[in-house]
Amino acid sequence: MELVRTGKPIVIRMRKDLLRSIKRGHVWLYSNAIEIVDAPSGSVGILQDRKGERIASGIYDPRHAIPLRICRTDRQLSLDDAWLTQRLYQAWELRKNFFDPIFTDGFRMVAGEGDGVPGLVIDVYGKSAVIKLDGGAPEQFYKTQGIANWLAENCGITTVVQRFRDQNMGSLELLGTVGSSKVSFLENGLQFQADILRGQKTGFFLDQRDNRHLIRQLSNARRVLNLFSYNGGFSIAAGTGGAKHVTSVDLAPLAIESAQEIWEVNGLPPKWHDGVVTDCFEFLESAIRSKQSWDIVICDPPSFAPSESTRPQALAAYGRLAGLAARVTTPGGFLALASCSSHIDMHAFSEANENEIGRARRKAMLFAERGLPLDHPTPLAMPELRYLKFQLFQLA
Repeated sequence: MELVRTGKPIVIRMRKDLLRSIKRGHVWLYSNAIEIVDAPSGSVGILQDRKGERIASGIYDPRHAIPLRICRTDRQLSLDDAWLTQRLYQAWELRKNFFDPIFTDGFRMVAGEGDGVPGLVIDVYGKSAVIKLDGGAPEQFYKTQGIANWLAENCGITTVVQRFRDQNMGSLELLGTVGSSKVSFLENGLQFQADILRGQKTGFFLDQRDNRHLIRQLSNARRVLNLFSYNGGFSIAAGTGGAKHVTSVDLAPLAIESAQEIWEVNGLPPKWHDGVVTDCFEFLESAIRSKQSWDIVICDPPSFAPSESTRPQALAAYGRLAGLAARVTTPGGFLALASCSSHIDMHAFSEANENEIGRARRKAMLFAERGLPLDHPTPLAMPELRYLKFQLFQLA
C-alpha cells in the first residue's frame, strides 16, 4: 500500500535564520527564505541550516510561493509510508475522543498542518470520506489511492472521493460508488447530507458545527433568518431547536432545494420553513424597506477576501452586511456573524462589525466569539491558518 511518493530527497539550504520560528511550529518556508533548487514538484526536501546541519524535512515545490512545507523536525526526517501511517492513525484516534458516533459521525479527520501532514485534508461523513489536497506539491506527494485503502482497512470507510482544487476537474471516486453524490451523516443527533462530488468545500461546512449547536439552543419560539444558507445547516439547527419559523436565503436554487429536503428528513413541518433564492444583500435591503424583522439573524457568507489585496473591500462588505442585518434584528434578538476569510483576523472582523452595528444605531452585547472547532487544529505559530471567525451579539 503506497501512501507517499518515493525518491531521492532534495537538500535545501536556508537563506534566513528561521530556526526559532520552525521550532515553534511554523511549517511554511517562503521562496525568499531558502535557496531554490530545481526538482520535481512533490519531492521530499531536507532542510539544512546555514551551518549545514539537517533540521527538518518537508514537501518541496520550487515553483510555488511556499516551496517547502515542513513535515518533520525530529531526528528521523524520512517521509515514508510508515511516517504517514503514524500520522493518520494518530489523527483518527484523536477524533475518536472528540465525537460519539451515535450522535456525530461527520468531522474533519485530518486537518493538514494541524495534524502534521501539510496540504492533506480528509473529511469523514459517516462511512464516506473526502480527500482534498492543497497545492500541486501535495497532489504529487500523497498517493490518494493508497490513503483510501488505508481508510477502508483501519476506519471502516466504504466510499472515498478525491476532490480537486480545479473545479473543472470534478472529483475522482477512489473507493466504492457514491451514486446520487449525496451522503448522509449525523451531527449532534441531527441528520445532514453532504454533496461530496459537487458541493462546496468537501460537501458541507463541518467547521460551523459548534455554532450550529449554539443557534439550536437559542431558537425555541423564535423567528430565524439564515442568510447565505447553502444547504441549510443553521436552518435545520434552528428548526430542531424549536424555532417558530425559519427563512433560508441563498443565491443558488440547488442549495435551497437541498435545505428543504434536509429540513423534511429531520421530521420538521414544511410550513415552518421558507427558502428564498435571491441575493442576500438585496433581500436585506428589501426587508428593511418593508420593516420586516427576525429574532435571530445568521450571516455566514462565502469568503469576501480571496487574496490580501482584496482585504479593504472585504472588510467593507462584512461591515455593510453587519449593518444591514442589525437593522432587521428585533430588540432583544440575536445576530450571528461569521467570516471564513483567512486574510482577515478576528480583530479586524470585530472592528468592522462594531462600527456598522453602531451606525445602524443598535447597541450590542457580545455573547460569543469563536474560531475553529476541535477537529480543525492549527499550529500555534500559524495564526494565518485560523480562518474562521464567529461572533454572536444580542441587540438592544
